[in-house]
Amino acid sequence: MITPAQVEELRAQTPGCDSVVHFNHAGASLPSRGMLDTIIAHLEDEARLGPMEAALRATDRLDAVRHETAALLNARPHEIAFGPSGSALWGAAFAALPPFVPGDRILVGRQEWGGNLATMKATAARTGATIETMPVREDGGVDAERLAELIDHRVRLISLTWLPANGGLINDAAAVGRLARAAGIPYFIDAGQAVGQIPADVTTLHCDVLKAAGRKHLRGPRGTALLYASERLLPSLQPVTLDVLSAPLVEGEPRIRPDARRFETSEHAVALRLGLGSAIAQARRIGIEAIQARISGLAARLRQALAALPDVSVLDLGGEKSGIVSFALAGRSAAAVQKQLADRGIHIGANGVAYTPLDMTARGLTEIARASLSYLSTEAEIDRLCQALGEIIAGKG
Repeated sequence: MITPAQVEELRAQTPGCDSVVHFNHAGASLPSRGMLDTIIAHLEDEARLGPMEAALRATDRLDAVRHETAALLNARPHEIAFGPSGSALWGAAFAALPPFVPGDRILVGRQEWGGNLATMKATAARTGATIETMPVREDGGVDAERLAELIDHRVRLISLTWLPANGGLINDAAAVGRLARAAGIPYFIDAGQAVGQIPADVTTLHCDVLKAAGRKHLRGPRGTALLYASERLLPSLQPVTLDVLSAPLVEGEPRIRPDARRFETSEHAVALRLGLGSAIAQARRIGIEAIQARISGLAARLRQALAALPDVSVLDLGGEKSGIVSFALAGRSAAAVQKQLADRGIHIGANGVAYTPLDMTARGLTEIARASLSYLSTEAEIDRLCQALGEIIAGKG
């Protein structure tokens, strides 16, 4: 459990908590002073010693980041790769799969992230493969029992966005993973909104690839992301682009690395990766289970408070819900609400169809306002958000 005293201490270590009320942690969370100090210290080393020399001195700390990340996911360090964005890493892993051919089937969740979907659709159009949406239960979550009926020898990939960007649903990723593993089908999980908010154990998820962004619930820097690629699938993943790190020339021919670093390049932002490591280490010290429990309680309070406001509709699906709370104000666009709240020093998100096109279209939604919580959030901030929404509804400012 995270105590009130711990929350105050963590907020005191977060400069942004003094200046804004931040409910956009699903977009990018507020960085800690410790993470900032880590980044700045390395940049100062680069200025003092030279960037290459500073990187060489940071070798052990960079290795520690890989080990911290592996421990976070219950993976092995050689199954971890880093990159500048989750979408780039996911796309690189997808492109590395054996070529698709006409008749191949790709099964995706209804809440699939729009960027992943665009990548798959482009490949399907080029190769003759097809993309099919997995069935959902009444609560909107993936229906693993009905999914089992769709699986045959033509299914080449199962892809699921675990926690969608447009609401509080938590898909049963482990149930899908059990089906995929039993059928021997590669299974990709987009865990961009999950890692750092709920426990993510790749062994119980039975996934082959999992990606997440550093900037969201892990509170890492922008421009960082992590990829898990299982040692089961790695030998069959042939990256489209290579460099001297991922595939050094041996006797004149490229030799692809045996580990997940086949998806990395020799050039990367060392300071940002060290910052990501600092953020992951902090999340592990706090405890992901404790983080989930606090966020879950705060989100339940926010949903209840929003539902009590006139002209507000809470749009979240699912039984067990995440800390992403989606809602709408009658007669007002999400972008307009976002701006009016920003004018009051309160930050939320506003998502359109492009982010989760299959689900938004199926539900007849064109946009949602999104308030996403962190363990840094407080009851007082929830009250302030709801008071501001009440003022907006009443036409005050």
